[in-house]
Amino acid sequence: MTTTIPVGFVPLIDAGPLIVAVEMGFDRAEGIALDLRRANSWSALRDMVTFGQVTAAQMLSPMPVATALGLGGAGAALAAVSVLSTNGEVVCVSEAMARKLRDAGHAFDFDDAHAAGSALIAAADGPLRIAVPFPFSMHAELLYHWLTALGLPAPSGIEIRTVPPPLMGAALAAGELDACCVGEPWGSMAVERGVGALLLPGSAIWPGVPEKVLGVRADLADSDPEPLSALIRALLHAGQWLNDPRSRVTACEILSGRDYLDVPTEVIDRALSGHMTISARGDVRVVPQFVDFGRFAPQQVHAAWIGGRLAARLGLDRGTSQAAAQATYRTDLHESAVQEIPGYVQEPVALARSFDGQNFTPAPQE
Repeated sequence: MTTTIPVGFVPLIDAGPLIVAVEMGFDRAEGIALDLRRANSWSALRDMVTFGQVTAAQMLSPMPVATALGLGGAGAALAAVSVLSTNGEVVCVSEAMARKLRDAGHAFDFDDAHAAGSALIAAADGPLRIAVPFPFSMHAELLYHWLTALGLPAPSGIEIRTVPPPLMGAALAAGELDACCVGEPWGSMAVERGVGALLLPGSAIWPGVPEKVLGVRADLADSDPEPLSALIRALLHAGQWLNDPRSRVTACEILSGRDYLDVPTEVIDRALSGHMTISARGDVRVVPQFVDFGRFAPQQVHAAWIGGRLAARLGLDRGTSQAAAQATYRTDLHESAVQEIPGYVQEPVALARSFDGQNFTPAPQE
């Protein structure tokens, strides 16, 4: 008997494993059927999980941690049981800011976080107005880490605003923002519409950070593990399929569908191939491993880092916050699910260093 699982998503490239699991039948191969339900904002998606409208959802990696810390309206406790994607974000600047950067001699090399950040800080006229899709997101954490490491004081030097991903281009065009940090394809769509230019990929700030996770209500994670294990396995197979370059043409066609991302296939191809068109002039930069889909289990060291960052910024007890954060990343459930795949060996996570040499791990005193 096939179990139907309602799952929420936001129209982004990193919803790919969920979409592909349905379209390529990876869900049915595991004896489940995903009922995908689209949301237009991360707060709406969180509430869909909290109030039981969906069983699971694509989530920003800090969302379960923030909920555990009582932030952002909180709601039911959440658990991350799988990593859907690493990286896949871009920093996109307005056309007005892009002109200032070019006039100052910035070359938009797209791989030098020091040069790009320093140029952006120098070009700012007052606090930098930068949009992220949700206050508790890896986008926000990357921005704070990147710009404060280069000497920009937070919060006085940075005005972080929350804008849904599909609306960021309009906000750039209206002059409401200097820049945004957003998952693809919405940075590229701003370029397509002539209202923005890509300054940097997220991987240039910190390669391999967990961007999206599969989130569920914590009380459901243990109460009905079999369908959840099947879902984890289906998403792992879908992610492996997406990571295969031979799948790219078909993947672009699938993701571009009206019920999913509803953007041109060629825009989606940029993220999947790493060949990014960074300006309306057609300048192209190549980013190896721009985005990766679901090779890794949720890592408690990542949760602890996120918890420590949120605690430091919001004045919470760091040790307590990190312990609460770690409990939300259920590596045990992920490992139990993938053990049922014949011959599968879980790939170890490489804790890559950020552009300024820091490790993606809490400091010992924390």
